[in-house]
Amino acid sequence: MNYDQLQQAAVVFKALADPNRLRILDTLMQGVSCNGELNDRLGLPPNLLSHHLHVLKKAGLIASRRDVVDGRWIYYAVDQITVTQWRGWLNDFLNPARTQPRCLCGPEGDNKTLISTLNYTIPENTADKQ
Repeated sequence: MNYDQLQQAAVVFKALADPNRLRILDTLMQGVSCNGELNDRLGLPPNLLSHHLHVLKKAGLIASRRDVVDGRWIYYAVDQITVTQWRGWLNDFLNPARTQPRCLCGPEGDNKTLISTLNYTIPENTADKQ
């Protein structure tokens, strides 16, 4: 993982770190919605809804466009390409197969036992030293 990818991931995770933004994204995952409908469904004050939509849009998770007949209406939708990319990235990032066995770097590492998780029993020769 390069630094730029991790920086962008931090932006996305910060956008998703708010329960109201998760509710908005969950609603938009069900299909396109307009600002009025989102307001009715979620019960958020218009200024707060607008703020959360702005954060999600800035993170690239949603897209919007104005109604061609009445520009006061704004339609919102999940950016399916971006969401698909982040889903794949997260799947790769959290893949347990990435974890490689290593020796511990502290005093327990002196026994050169390779481990890949902290759920293990302490070797008997180490337990005697305590």
